[in-house]
Amino acid sequence: QMNLVESGGGSAQVGGSLGLSCAAPGRTIEIKYIGWYRQAPGKQRELVAVINTVGTTNYADSVKDRFTISIEKGKNTAYLQMNNLKPEDTAVYYCNVEFNSGGIWNQNVWGQGTQVTVSS
Repeated sequence: QMNLVESGGGSAQVGGSLGLSCAAPGRTIEIKYIGWYRQAPGKQRELVAVINTVGTTNYADSVKDRFTISIEKGKNTAYLQMNNLKPEDTAVYYCNVEFNSGGIWNQNVWGQGTQVTVSS
């Protein structure tokens, strides 16, 4: 089982910025996509943004034009830049990676989660 390496997050004020990164270690894996989901207290986990290895992205409507996801293929690492943060962005953010490895296709792994708190 691959363990993702997440970093970033923390606290910011309304209108501020934070960044997240997610690395999928391993030389023999083929990343299909990397994405972030978030879960606020009392709410269901929801998609924030996802990117595949050719750079195709998909964003939740609530974060479009504020968040930017990017990928560094050579390092199997993705980044989520979060700008113009709002209180409703407060949640635990989970990295999610789908990959092929060792002849096994469409494996999926979650990160441990990173807290993002936005205060006014």
